Amino acid sequence: MPKYFVTPDAVKENSIVIEGEDAKHIGTVMRAKVGEKLTVCDGYNRDYECTIEEIEKNKVTLSIDSSAECDVEPELKITLFQALPKADKMELILQKCTELGVTEFVPVATERAVVKLDKKDKAKKTERWQKIVESAAKQSGRGVVPKVQEPVSFAEAVKMASLLDGSIIPYELEEENGLKEFAKDFKGKTLGIFIGPEGGFAQSEVEKCLEAGFKSITLGKRILRTETAGMVTAAILIYELG
Repeated sequence: MPKYFVTPDAVKENSIVIEGEDAKHIGTVMRAKVGEKLTVCDGYNRDYECTIEEIEKNKVTLSIDSSAECDVEPELKITLFQALPKADKMELILQKCTELGVTEFVPVATERAVVKLDKKDKAKKTERWQKIVESAAKQSGRGVVPKVQEPVSFAEAVKMASLLDGSIIPYELEEENGLKEFAKDFKGKTLGIFIGPEGGFAQSEVEKCLEAGFKSITLGKRILRTETAGMVTAAILIYELG
């Protein structure tokens, strides 16, 4: 059954109104008809099973048949601090990590990152990235739409991560501490994952993370690409921690 997201104010006592691009998608692309069923989520982990009552050009009115808490969200809330990668790798990372269950994305400007964004580029990229995440959330049946923050400096990222229950940094020179051992000891509910760019983190950046209390971990004997490392780390931790 198709799933769409709305803001909480679109949900009335017995009805929901979908407007804009989603309304066009329902009427034009899906070719939906009055009387058909679809699922609507308020973005705060609540699903509504609905019946289409009226289809207009830019608005679809639905009646609410039933509602229930969406039970697909993992207990562990992961924030992915992703160093800005080249080309369209960020789009792949956002899409797949949304499917896996990541809660929030923070693009990070790092010392060795090739991509450099000015203020105008940041806003434009963030808007596009948020749309990619929303599309992936619909497709995968998420109960929330993950938030994509505007790109921040490395220092800002470390400060943001320090507010979480814990943070880790996969690092190719780490040889002892693995994800399994970290998951065994971690008792928190919010976790930050720092993923470096194609050239890896600078030694000074790793040291700043360790000084802030983050855990350095190894992902095994092979070095993973930046677009792979976040997916692997998130998948394993969600499996281990919920």
